[in-house]
Amino acid sequence: QVLLAESGGGLVQAGGSLRLSCAASGRTVSNDVMGWFRQAPGKEREFVAAIRWNGGSTLYADSEKGRFTISKDNAKNTLYLQINNLEFEGTTDYVCNVRTYWGQGTQVTVSS
Repeated sequence: QVLLAESGGGLVQAGGSLRLSCAASGRTVSNDVMGWFRQAPGKEREFVAAIRWNGGSTLYADSEKGRFTISKDNAKNTLYLQINNLEFEGTTDYVCNVRTYWGQGTQVTVSS
């Protein structure tokens, strides 16, 4: 089993930046791919970015290239998502994922 705990969300003005974290504990494996997803109220969960734990190759949703940077710290078993130039979009939950495991999410609220 893998436990994922996100943090770093909060209230930020449009144009600001945030770095989200996802701490993983339990049975992670070196060839895992970990990812970030987001979900706004009333909308489907959508893919944001992913990174391979071993090697660090990354993949981004086409719509988000440039504003998002995914990274990891293998020693800390932690995944990160840097979000720059946040757009006014109300409240969105950001959730991390590995295999079939999901975290509880961290909420990002962007004000105008």
